[in-house]
Amino acid sequence: MFDWFKKKLVEYPDFYNKYLDYFEDESEINKRFVIFDCETTGLNPDNDRILSIGAVEIENQAIQVKQTFEYYLKQDVFKKETVKIHGLRKDEDYQFSEDEAIINFLSFIKNATLVGHHVNFDMTMINKGLERLNAGKLKNQSMDTNTLYKKFKQLQEDQNCSLDELAKIFKIKTSDRHTAVGDAFISAQIFLKLYKKMKLKL
Repeated sequence: MFDWFKKKLVEYPDFYNKYLDYFEDESEINKRFVIFDCETTGLNPDNDRILSIGAVEIENQAIQVKQTFEYYLKQDVFKKETVKIHGLRKDEDYQFSEDEAIINFLSFIKNATLVGHHVNFDMTMINKGLERLNAGKLKNQSMDTNTLYKKFKQLQEDQNCSLDELAKIFKIKTSDRHTAVGDAFISAQIFLKLYKKMKLKL
């Protein structure tokens, strides 16, 4: 609640104030789950940039295929060594600026709980983009599929699993791997599998 009142004291951009409004009614929070992923130029949030953002929505314990978010960003920062991972080349005619993609992402997620594999990294990348827009940080609660799986199997803190490893464990196809929306869809399936096994509340 403090974060909502804080916006009255800080001159945030209009799009961010509209985003904060979604958190006014606390009874509506956590009724939506958005599973998302960012493809990036690297793993340094201070120097690297988002190349694409993909997200899918879960409602009533099912992935809502028609409710997807997929934006490919213009590449202001390019690292050719990462092309072999994400396949996104600089000469491609991508439509959206970072500003447009992030503003529309906030409009898509609203106050949903954000889910992802190593979700803290993806949220940090979004937060860095928000910082460049003179906006505040993401306020959404979050859940991480890697952390959930470690709790489910009672693994040690340093016993991490990759997305590919979890997909193999849960027998999930990875044909669209290393696209943002493809990885989000894989993570969503893993999340639902863990939900059923752990009796999570959705």
